[in-house]
Amino acid sequence: MQWRSPGSVLLVSCYELGHQPLGVALPLGFLERAGFAPAAIDVAVEQLDADKIARAAFVGICVPMHTALRLGIRVAQRIREINADCHICFYGLYAALNADYLLDHGGDSCIGGEYEGPLVALVEALEVRGKAQNGPLDIAGVIQRGRPAKPFLERLSFAVPSRHALPTLDKYAQLEHRGERRTAGHVEASRGCLHLCTHCPIPPVYEGRFFILPPEVVLEDIRAQVRAGATHITFGDPDFLNGPKHSLRVVRAMHEEFPHLTFDFTAKVEHLLKRGEALPEFAEKGCLFIITAVESLSDRVLSILDKNHTRADVEAALGICREAGIALRPTWVAFTPWTTRDDYLEILHFIDANALVDHVDPVQYAIRLLIPPGSWLADHPETRPHRGPLDEAAFTYRWEHPDPEMDRLQREVSRLVEQDARAGLDPADTFYRVLDLAHGREPATAQHVLPPDRLRAPRLTETWFC
Repeated sequence: MQWRSPGSVLLVSCYELGHQPLGVALPLGFLERAGFAPAAIDVAVEQLDADKIARAAFVGICVPMHTALRLGIRVAQRIREINADCHICFYGLYAALNADYLLDHGGDSCIGGEYEGPLVALVEALEVRGKAQNGPLDIAGVIQRGRPAKPFLERLSFAVPSRHALPTLDKYAQLEHRGERRTAGHVEASRGCLHLCTHCPIPPVYEGRFFILPPEVVLEDIRAQVRAGATHITFGDPDFLNGPKHSLRVVRAMHEEFPHLTFDFTAKVEHLLKRGEALPEFAEKGCLFIITAVESLSDRVLSILDKNHTRADVEAALGICREAGIALRPTWVAFTPWTTRDDYLEILHFIDANALVDHVDPVQYAIRLLIPPGSWLADHPETRPHRGPLDEAAFTYRWEHPDPEMDRLQREVSRLVEQDARAGLDPADTFYRVLDLAHGREPATAQHVLPPDRLRAPRLTETWFC
């Protein structure tokens, strides 16, 4: 096997929030810089290519999130059926957290943290060793059977992401704004996070650290996507305001070169308050909306999740964003073991009272807390009374609400949201139908409390966040 021949190394993305996958584009750049000619497949928008799989000596499966992880296991099984001898490596945020299961179900290695360097080192070591030898290799950050390793948390010399092997941007989520759809690109200016929210998979891997990507690398990636048709950029950083000076530097340079380019990013409520003085400049330079993980308005739930904000903080952040001319799109963990019906109703009434109905995708009303293995929430003292057995195949601990009616409500809301989405119902109608359910009423048919031809808040067409 010629390891440096085209397609000998194959990277597979399973799902990346509807974006063209940076989790494949970045390691493609690293591998190409090292002299390899890797191929790529994104099963979110294209079929598994049996010929590509058959040619590969090494297959890397990117698992940056829970949905990708569940899909990745099935992809690995299919790869083994086609090419029993290839080395399968799971890499990404969820690879390190679930390494034992992944190594027992088709994987040969797992890499977490800043994975691109160890990934290239692993491919180079396998190339040198060939088929004749077996057993684990001694490579920092690479988890193998009989050789545990910590997530790799060292600064990398970043390569520019390579996107030529990926499906085109028009296959991915688009920006909806002012009644039009526009092509959206996706970059990251940083990875990891300073904060330690207990339900988040990032703290167990990054332990409160974050790493910036050099501005010149981020800008070159933006240029490539603009050439490919992007008129809007999503900054996919876990929190774009972890390093506000770095973020402003990138945005200023992007705006100077592409003054008509718009963008969005994700930031904590806490950061919107502490660093809100930067928001008017972000708006001036094209920021249309900000995603923020509000999760709940209950003091108890927010304390358990260690969100470090209150309902009053959410209201203040909303005001700061509106004053700057930026739409705030809150996300929610609507159902937890500690959420009461009154808590759930408070979320819905807050959304209604603050004119946020068009800022929240209906799937958010049905989100049920995931308790993944390795998360700090899994062993939290408030979790233990509710936590059931680990569902290994689903990569989460089962839990039941102490009030069975709350679990029933979650199932009903989930069915209603899915049904309305299939029927193409106005999201505002879905909101008011969910509100009926939460109040114990029969959900009304389409209500049009809001005019169907209203100007809605800017959003991406992908609604899933997990």
